[in-house]
Amino acid sequence: KLLARAGGGGNQILDAVRVTPGFEAALGAALADDLSLPLLAEGAAGSGWRTLPPAGSPALPVGAAPLAAEVEAPEALARRLAAIGVVARADGPRLQAALGPGQRLVSREGDLWRWDGLSVEAGGAPTAAALRLQQRNRLAALSDQLAEAEEAAEAARDAAAEAAAALAAATEAERHARGRRKDADQAASDAGRALTRAEAAAETLQGRVATLSSAVTRRGEDLAAASTARATAEAEVAGLGDPEAARAAVEAERTRVEAARIFMMTRRAGADELDRAGRARARRLDEITRETQGWSSRLASAAGRLADLDRRAAETEAALTEARSRPAELAEQIAEIAETLEEAEARRRRAADALAAAETAQRSLAAAARAAEKAAGEARENRARIEALSEAAEINAAAATERVQAEMGCAPQALLERFGEAAASVPGATALEDRAGQLRRQRDGLGAVNLRAEQDSIEVREEHAALAAEKADLEEAIRKLRQGIANLNREGRERLLEAFDEVNRNFAMLFRHLFNGGEANLVLVESDDPLEAGLEIMCQPPGKKLSTLSLLSGGEQTLTALSLIFAVFLANPSPICVLDEVDAPLDDANVTRFCDLLDEMTKRTKTRFLIITHHAVTMGRMDRLFGVTMAEQGVSKLVSVDLAAAERIVETAIA
Repeated sequence: KLLARAGGGGNQILDAVRVTPGFEAALGAALADDLSLPLLAEGAAGSGWRTLPPAGSPALPVGAAPLAAEVEAPEALARRLAAIGVVARADGPRLQAALGPGQRLVSREGDLWRWDGLSVEAGGAPTAAALRLQQRNRLAALSDQLAEAEEAAEAARDAAAEAAAALAAATEAERHARGRRKDADQAASDAGRALTRAEAAAETLQGRVATLSSAVTRRGEDLAAASTARATAEAEVAGLGDPEAARAAVEAERTRVEAARIFMMTRRAGADELDRAGRARARRLDEITRETQGWSSRLASAAGRLADLDRRAAETEAALTEARSRPAELAEQIAEIAETLEEAEARRRRAADALAAAETAQRSLAAAARAAEKAAGEARENRARIEALSEAAEINAAAATERVQAEMGCAPQALLERFGEAAASVPGATALEDRAGQLRRQRDGLGAVNLRAEQDSIEVREEHAALAAEKADLEEAIRKLRQGIANLNREGRERLLEAFDEVNRNFAMLFRHLFNGGEANLVLVESDDPLEAGLEIMCQPPGKKLSTLSLLSGGEQTLTALSLIFAVFLANPSPICVLDEVDAPLDDANVTRFCDLLDEMTKRTKTRFLIITHHAVTMGRMDRLFGVTMAEQGVSKLVSVDLAAAERIVETAIA
């Protein structure tokens, strides 16, 4: 619904305009409410934009880029866009004097400088047209992201299919590997039995070789004895007188010696054969040993391959699960954005109504204040007039008394008797005193006569002029203060969003590093204004669904909090950081990950980390240890160990 409305569902010319992201405020300031008018057909009547032929427009000032280059709009806006330039905020006042009739300059922040001298600074909130253009650009970007997500989901499905096929192939390979492993185990068992038999045969051969060696020794001794006997016989033959008998004896002895020599050679050949057989069996034994080692290494390689296939299957399943959930997440984000836009529009309407009511109340209060000031002035004038009349009356009465005394020779009271007036017609003393008291109270109520009324009037006018000047100064100061507050809020939002984006990127990277995968991000909630919004941590450890921080386990919450803390450190490093037993909820594997992350942080930020811990793994990974021991009762002693120096000493000792 929202995408269809952004694509053009009304009759405003704004629906046919496309602007480069970042120039929405400039276009909104340049055209403002004119973008809400429709595009009129040729010859149609009514209010709207007509398509006119191009007109020659004077060139924009040097340094101003044409806004038309950043806008795709109907031909009806060509004349208007040709007379609008985009400049930096600091260059606008300087280039305003060079504008021709009908031309205007705008900044990307929404400031406006017109050819006739009008200058409008950008307020704290964008115009309705700029806000709508920003929302449409954002929706277009989300549409592209949705298309990319759908493509990624399709690719993930393909990858999942490939992974399933790879998993099936891996399962088959695992089955074959298990078969080969069984064969290897059987071959190793056979080789062991053959080795045992070969060792037994070698021992037997060694025994036979020792026996034959003994026999050869004995035959050598016999041969030596025979040689001695032959020499003796030849000597005896020489001493004999019968040569034929001696020759026969010699021949007989030679025959015996030759038989002994042949027997000795036969025995020596048997011994040599046994020796060769023993060496052959030893070589075969070595070959069997090498084959056994080869089968063992193949068995270990097959086990590693099986573990790798299991890991790849788990990673593929996790990627498939993540890819399946991605389209639903994008749809939820689009729905949330639509709700946010509707809520923003409702808040804008409520704010406009409240502003109108406040302005009406302010005008009413100002009118009431002016009326009160006028009534107070009239009362002061009446009081002064009455006081003057009272004093004049008293003066007149005294003068009349003196004149009556001088002219009539009696007091005014004696005139009643002289002229025969009845005493009853004259009010009594009590009535006169009451009347005099009443008049005195009225006079006292009016206050003393201000003889400096004219001087006071001049002073009041001067004071009024000073107050009016002060009021103008205060109004100008209030305007500047509000403008400064708006600028500070805008700069604060920009800086906060920049810091938020950087911390969010670092947080996602450190989360994946600590968890060996997964996703995590920070989300601003409860308000569209980053200065008033809250912060929500969304996490998805490997193999789990996307959830908030409160739904994770204790160890996962600790690792996630460490990721966020270190993400802030990467954005704004400090010289020292103290961590108090942050590894308490972690097991040994996660403590190792935590220590690896500390090593990486020290390389990136040059921050020195002071860690309070009771974990042996953490203490073993530190550069220096500080411990407190109590060698004597009630006496504590600080012990320091430089592990790096200790390792160098050990290495030197080993070398």
